Amino acid sequence: MIKAVIIEDESLIARELQAKIAAVADDVKIVEVLPSLKTAKKWFLQNAEPDLLFMDIQLSDGVSFELFEHFELGCPVIFTTAYDEYALRAFKVNGIDYLLKPIDNEDLARAIEKFRRQVDTQNKPPTNFQDLLKTLQAPLAGGPVFKEKFIVSVRNTWIPVNTKDVACFLRDSLNYIHTFGGDKYMLDYNTLEEVEELLDPKVFYRANRQCIVHIDAIQSVKPHENQKLTLTLKAPPKMEVDVSREKAPAFKKWFDR
Repeated sequence: MIKAVIIEDESLIARELQAKIAAVADDVKIVEVLPSLKTAKKWFLQNAEPDLLFMDIQLSDGVSFELFEHFELGCPVIFTTAYDEYALRAFKVNGIDYLLKPIDNEDLARAIEKFRRQVDTQNKPPTNFQDLLKTLQAPLAGGPVFKEKFIVSVRNTWIPVNTKDVACFLRDSLNYIHTFGGDKYMLDYNTLEEVEELLDPKVFYRANRQCIVHIDAIQSVKPHENQKLTLTLKAPPKMEVDVSREKAPAFKKWFDR
């Protein structure tokens, strides 16, 4: 099932579009209809990206392109608009088609089919024999290998810290490990970028420049009016971690899985 969102400020047109989508693509489920730029910003702050976005451009409270200035959206967009002067800009921000109102069913069906082909291409299995062989060998080789433990120095003694026991990595002039057990150790790495490359991205998230957090260390997430997020980590370590408004949608998608 393809989860889709409609951004359209005219309720009648939104209902017509929803009916047309149902008529030409029964595998597309509209999970939300957003009537303004303000509600769209709030929705993307609190929800993961959909698979597909149907977006009008001229809204009652602004131009929908502003969403791409506030969020790092990666989902494909089918633009539905009465104006043709935005076409070039549309294809610079994930646009896969540009439909002029009133929308024709055949044009809509072709646009959705174009989306399907794009997804199929991204997930297409390798056709080259060598690429196929590498794909088949990858599971046998264990796939990506992530660091299982970090060695820290305490009073001239090396101590192993299992990666699964790390609640967060924190940058404070130097890099530190905070464990679920409440221990804090200095880490012998120059940057958090080096550390981030060693971690499983399904488990650890780079919340900001100063912090990489374990998913199980997050106690709660608080959204703010400025579209930023504040993560409260479980005790220990009890601390708050900020996520910028640009990273908020990506964090939501990572956290809500």
